[in-house]
Amino acid sequence: MPQSIHFISIGGSAMHNLALALQQQGHTITGSDEIIYEPSRTRLQQYKLLPGEMGWFPDKINTGLDAVIVGMHARKDNPELAKALELGLPIYSYPEFIYQQSQEKQRIVIAGSHGKTTIAAIILHALKYHNRIFDYWIGDPIDGFDTTVRLSSNAPLIIIEGDEYASSPIDSRPKFLHYKPHIALINGIAWDHINLYPTWDEYVDQFESLAEAMPKAGILIFDESDDMLDVIGQKERDDITKVPYFPHPGKVIDGQNYLITKQGKQIPINLFGQHNLKNIAGAMTVCDRIGITEEQFYEAIPSFKGVSCRLEKIAESANRIVYRDFAHSPAKVEAATEAVKQQYPSKELIAVVELHTFSSLNKAFLDQYNETMNAADEAVIFIDTKTLVDNQLSSISTDEVKAAFDHKNLHVFTDASVLHDYLQTKQSKKGQVFLLMSSGTFDGMNIKTVADELTHY
Repeated sequence: MPQSIHFISIGGSAMHNLALALQQQGHTITGSDEIIYEPSRTRLQQYKLLPGEMGWFPDKINTGLDAVIVGMHARKDNPELAKALELGLPIYSYPEFIYQQSQEKQRIVIAGSHGKTTIAAIILHALKYHNRIFDYWIGDPIDGFDTTVRLSSNAPLIIIEGDEYASSPIDSRPKFLHYKPHIALINGIAWDHINLYPTWDEYVDQFESLAEAMPKAGILIFDESDDMLDVIGQKERDDITKVPYFPHPGKVIDGQNYLITKQGKQIPINLFGQHNLKNIAGAMTVCDRIGITEEQFYEAIPSFKGVSCRLEKIAESANRIVYRDFAHSPAKVEAATEAVKQQYPSKELIAVVELHTFSSLNKAFLDQYNETMNAADEAVIFIDTKTLVDNQLSSISTDEVKAAFDHKNLHVFTDASVLHDYLQTKQSKKGQVFLLMSSGTFDGMNIKTVADELTHY
């Protein structure tokens, strides 16, 4: 039955995708936001969901609404939220709403500090390849899917990327606790989000809560090679099935990466790095539990191209290659750097990372980056000073960064134009790989343009 649903903070990545998906189901959608960036703005405009005026308007909230969905970027004192509370309207965070829409489905949740988007994307690719009917919620756009969420009345299962961020301004619980999964995969735990979880123990507690909240007869899949997951996975729960997994065997032959099956067959893949062999193994373990056989998985995986900004090759010439990656936390930076060096051992690796998140710019957290870029021949750190101001954090000196990373050949920049000029000076006869890592934008630097300039050398 069509409903009237209002979105507070409709411009967010997750929020605008959910709004589009619900509109496609026939629901009447309205929304508000203070500012909406691309690509959300163009997509909302295309479907006539872009608010006519930016800001908050309590008169949009009335008793004719069936539900209000509030995004994490809204403040607790948001005037539209206050009006919805005053009227007693049903208010949901988007994880709560997705659960409400999927109570009759088998719910598979992919969680962990890093790799969950790739694991979920591989599962979606395998299901789509074999023409299965399924719903999904994933954190980033992936090739072959128009939106990051699908909710339908006929799909028997839903694949959900579940993170440990707070659910909404009025609900500090991690998102993944709302989904009540029948199958949960936890792929790795590495401390992040120091603003939400000030200590390692508090961070780990969130994942233990997810494991403990599994319903009876649930299935907990976990990375056996992660020490903390081994503890979580072996907790005494006789009423759930615990399934460990290990990195899938693989090898590189003449620059091409292969999975090696139990029968010794070589399956070509487009991913590389030890962390991606773990991601593939986790996805394969889930697929086995939802009706995709090993043979079917191996048939589908060669055509999986990867996820945007996850070790994505964006430019290449005879002697230079440029990758970009979403890596920002210490574990992600280390995994990406090591993967690229192992893939191109004979080339000089210049790894560039922007310290952009609240955690990475916090002096109390900075030491977590110790030796994470040691696989790189040269490490470059960029800090946008405006981000420090916006997050009300104290400045970080070059000496403090160098001490934290402890890399023999490290350079620190705070001006994007100076960084750009510096990269242009890098030359090497043996060939180079540039790895640009950030969850930000390097202060608006056009990464594709920089990559094209580097590969025209």
